[in-house]
Amino acid sequence: EDFLNLIFKAMMKDALNSSHPVSSAVQSSEQIEEMFDALSYIKGASLLLMLKHYLSKDVFQAGIEVYLHNHNYGTAQSDDLWDSMNEITSGTLDVKKMMKTWIGHKGFPLVTVVRKGKFISVQQEKFLYRVEPENWTSDASYLWHIPLTYLTNRCNFTHCTNAYLLDQKSGM
Repeated sequence: EDFLNLIFKAMMKDALNSSHPVSSAVQSSEQIEEMFDALSYIKGASLLLMLKHYLSKDVFQAGIEVYLHNHNYGTAQSDDLWDSMNEITSGTLDVKKMMKTWIGHKGFPLVTVVRKGKFISVQQEKFLYRVEPENWTSDASYLWHIPLTYLTNRCNFTHCTNAYLLDQKSGM
């Protein structure tokens, strides 16, 4: 419950146009200190949980083990973690491409789901809680690779989760 409260507080900050990406290039030590705030840590943890759920616990764990083995007693960058995950997924999913959309954009998407008979359509757009005129910039080009999981009525509720990667503005 405490973690959920932290996530919701971080999301409120991240829903403002004055937010910042989890990862970005820095030029000074002051910029580094600005990046390491609660938003970066909580959003980062949430993104790792999202990835774990999408890949499965076992695949995620194997990716972490590869990452730790490859960078034992060394330095690493965020791409190194995604590359380790890509090793485990063997090209079935470009984890780096997917996660770059999450750590490189400020904010998060609002996904709208519409059902028409047997068909479902989904659409994404950047969610803004409140537009701050002094910090407003157009984020119309923002596109996330959103891992969606869903259940259908053909399911007996055991191992019946389906997955879909929304990597366009809209899809079906």
